[in-house]
Amino acid sequence: MTTQTFDTTKAESFAGRMLDIINSSAIALMTSIGHRTQLFDTMAQLPPATSSQIAAAAGLNERYVREWLGAMVTGRIVDYDPSNYTYSLPAEHAAFVTRATSTDNMAVFTQFIPVLGSVEEQIIDCFYKGGGVPYSEYKRFQAVMAEDSSQTTVSALLDHILPLIPGLTAALQEGIAVLDVGCGCGQAINQLAQAFPNSQFTGYDFSQEAIATAQAQAQRWKLSNVKFQVKDAATIEESDRYDLIATFDAIHDQAQPDIVLHNIYKALRPDGVYLMQDIHAQTDVAGNLDHPTAPFLYTISCMHCMTVSLAYGGMGLGTMWGQQQALQMLSKAGFSQVEIKQLEHDFINDYYIVRP
Repeated sequence: MTTQTFDTTKAESFAGRMLDIINSSAIALMTSIGHRTQLFDTMAQLPPATSSQIAAAAGLNERYVREWLGAMVTGRIVDYDPSNYTYSLPAEHAAFVTRATSTDNMAVFTQFIPVLGSVEEQIIDCFYKGGGVPYSEYKRFQAVMAEDSSQTTVSALLDHILPLIPGLTAALQEGIAVLDVGCGCGQAINQLAQAFPNSQFTGYDFSQEAIATAQAQAQRWKLSNVKFQVKDAATIEESDRYDLIATFDAIHDQAQPDIVLHNIYKALRPDGVYLMQDIHAQTDVAGNLDHPTAPFLYTISCMHCMTVSLAYGGMGLGTMWGQQQALQMLSKAGFSQVEIKQLEHDFINDYYIVRP
């Protein structure tokens, strides 16, 4: 039996880190509220103001706004002047928590924390009994994912993602058949349908709510070259039909990703291309130690992506399935050519350019 030496300095350092984690978790919740209530957007437009003035400008209850401001001030997000009881949001902070900054708005992602926290009891139950938490238990997940997708995928689609595949933009302009598997609320495929009227687009998703949202947007935009269908990707039975098939952050969520990938292989024309956007990660956790958002992504995996798959009797692949497992599964699905690319501004995703 060996005696382990207790390192007091190491213990004190870890205790300090735990305090930081507790405070940061609390700030994440308050940041989500600040985003959803548009308090950050309101403050960015105001000069230094009292809690009453901020509440009035935002159309909110002053007492709640004042307590929220307390968290923001002590969290070093909002500045406070005690001489006249005024609060202000520095421009340098507003650049990362307001809607005006578009793709740099990191407050969007804090919404995942309360959404995931809402199923904590069910997740703990799964730790003891196995199984998973079904998709229906998650409130607002589609809305948050749509906002996430708008920043990470839709905003980069035309100018950055499509050019990763030489000749694709020209082909879309001329007219090809496109399928988006796991299209969610349809933001990406609707944008493509609007930009390329000569091409035909189809979107499949398991969620009736998501498909309804996608169809409503297509109707508002008066798109005649896109159609949507509620469909489990594991039941796709099409052959040699599409010139381009895309999945945007969708394969790792599937109950049967191996079957879905094989179905995509069959549905793709021999000279077609499959664009798979998925999370940038290594399959072994040791390869993710320096990943800037690895703890966040493993948490999303445990509390959503993995467990939803398991709830339907699936593989429970998980968000961080990684490049090595992705390449193995693509090969088993029948694909012979795979190239992995990244975008300079996007450290979250890998872009797999896949051909039969």
